[in-house]
Amino acid sequence: MPARFKSVTLDALDHQALADWWCRALGYLRRESPAGRESRPDEWPVPLYDPTGHGPVLWINPVPEPKTVKNRMHLDVYGNTDEMVTLGAKLLRRRGGGREWDVLTDPEGNEFCVFPPKRRPTG
Repeated sequence: MPARFKSVTLDALDHQALADWWCRALGYLRRESPAGRESRPDEWPVPLYDPTGHGPVLWINPVPEPKTVKNRMHLDVYGNTDEMVTLGAKLLRRRGGGREWDVLTDPEGNEFCVFPPKRRPTG
């Protein structure tokens, strides 16, 4: 039986701050325990979810070391690059030259790509 996709996990030195950043960037929410946030120790990984039910669960995992090399995997998102930069992302490469996406990093240096929002057919 083939494996099934479960979630995406990002490592971070300040996982609480990065969880807040990705919530703002993607419109995600923290998945709190039934007893509320105060029952989840701050040092635990933070699960985020898409309230529309369309996106994958995103875990922000605490690690003791900073990121040192390019990611071997990254997120691809639809969105507005300028809005991501306003939120604190850093633009590495602008789309062009046959490339349809911009390359950015989140506040902890994790690379991700932003594609223009999908256009819905009219008529």
